[in-house]
Amino acid sequence: MARFALWPGTHIWEDLREKLIERFPDFPDAPGSGEDGSIHLRSKGGPTPGRVDVRWRGPLCWVLLDESKAKEPEGVSGVDSDEVEALRRSSDTSPHPVWHLNKDGSVIWSNAAYRDLQSKQATGLKNGSGPLFPVTDESCRVSLPRTGSSKSDWFEVTSSIVGDVTVNHATCINALVDAEDAQRTFVQTLAKTFAHLSIGLAIFDRNGQLVLFNPALLDLTGLRAEFLSAQPKMLSFFDQLRENRRMPEPKNYRNWRQEITEVINAATDGRYHETWPLEDGRTYAVQGRPHPDGALAFLIEDISAEVSLTRNFRAELELSQTILDSVDEGLVVFSASGILTFCNAIYKDLWRQNPDAAFADVTLTDCLDIWKDRANSNMPWQSFLTYLGDQSSTGPFEAMLSLDAQTEMACTVQKIGQGSILIRFKQLQNAAIVDA
Repeated sequence: MARFALWPGTHIWEDLREKLIERFPDFPDAPGSGEDGSIHLRSKGGPTPGRVDVRWRGPLCWVLLDESKAKEPEGVSGVDSDEVEALRRSSDTSPHPVWHLNKDGSVIWSNAAYRDLQSKQATGLKNGSGPLFPVTDESCRVSLPRTGSSKSDWFEVTSSIVGDVTVNHATCINALVDAEDAQRTFVQTLAKTFAHLSIGLAIFDRNGQLVLFNPALLDLTGLRAEFLSAQPKMLSFFDQLRENRRMPEPKNYRNWRQEITEVINAATDGRYHETWPLEDGRTYAVQGRPHPDGALAFLIEDISAEVSLTRNFRAELELSQTILDSVDEGLVVFSASGILTFCNAIYKDLWRQNPDAAFADVTLTDCLDIWKDRANSNMPWQSFLTYLGDQSSTGPFEAMLSLDAQTEMACTVQKIGQGSILIRFKQLQNAAIVDA
C-alpha cells in the first residue's frame, strides 16, 4: 500500500478508489460483502498495475493489485494479441454503448460509449456498478433523460448470454422515435382534417390493416367505433359491412371471398369505382384508390339524393318527350351555336332524319341541306338565313313550303331563351302557298 501512500487505519475505501479509478473506471464504489464473490478488472492501458482482483466473503474484502504484465494464454500467438487490441480499439470507438453483466447483474466491463453515457446521468448512476438499462431477455426500448433538456434519449437494447456473462448492446434510435412521433402527429392531423368530411374514409396500410377512418364512416357503414379502432383487416371490414347490410348482397356466398379479393385488387390499380344499391333504398358510391407504400383508401359516399334527383329529372324528360311527340307539328330546337338539341317524332318522320343515330353533333347547316334537298324551291331560304343572322329581330319568321303536291307546310321560326331557335313545321291541307 506504500505505492499509493495508503495506510491501514488512516484511509478508507474511497481513498483507494480515488487512486485506481483513472486506470480502472469500473472499480466499485463500495467493497463487496455477503456471500463469496469476486470482480476482475483490467487496466485501460498505461503503467502498472495491469490487473485488479476484488474478492469478498462475509464482511471481509480483499483487493489484489497485479503489477506484472498479463501473460498470454497458452496457444495465443502475436497475431491473436493484435486482434485483441483491434477489438479493444473497435469497442472503445463504437458510438453504441456496450456492457457486460455477471450473474449478479453487476457491470463487469463496458466500452467508452457506455461510460460516457453513464457520466451524463444522475449522480447515483455515475459510479455505481448497476447497469443504466434494465436487463431483459428480449430486445426492448429504453429512454434515458437527456441532460439539460426535458426530452429523453431512446435506445434499442438487445442482450445475449455468453456463458456466465450477459453481453448487452444499446443503439440510439432518436431519429426513429422522432419519425414515429411525426407520423402519429400527421395521422392525427389527417383525422382532424377529415373529421367533418361527409364522405366516409377508410385507409388500410400495406398489411391490410385499417389505420385511419373518419366519423362519417361510422354513420355510413353502421360499424362500431370499437371495431374500427381495433384496426381490423380488410376482409373483416367488408365482412362486417355485409353483416350490416351496407353493401349489395352477394349472389353466391361461396364466391364471396373471391369477389372481395377482386375488389381489393381493383382498388390497388385505382380501377375500383362502383355504385352500391342497398336494401333500404339508399345508394352508395364507393371508390378504391392506391396510396404510397402499398396503402389503400376506400371512399364511401351517400349519393341517394343525387340518384333520386337524376331519376326524377330523367322521368320528367321522358314525360316531356312523350308530350311533345304527341303534338301534330314537327318541332326542332337548335342551340345558340347551331347544334340540334331536340326534335320530336313528327319532325323525324317528316324529314326522314334521326339525329339520335348520328355519331357527331347535328348542326343547323346539316338540317338546311336536308330541307333544301327535299323541299320545293318556293321556300325563301335567303330570308330565312337573314332572319337567323339578325340579332335584333324578336318576332317570329313565317314562310310556306311544300314537300310534294300533297304535303304543304307552314314553317315558323322563333328565337327562344339563351339564344336557342325553335322551328315548327305544320302540315296544311288545301292551303295556298304564298311568299313570305
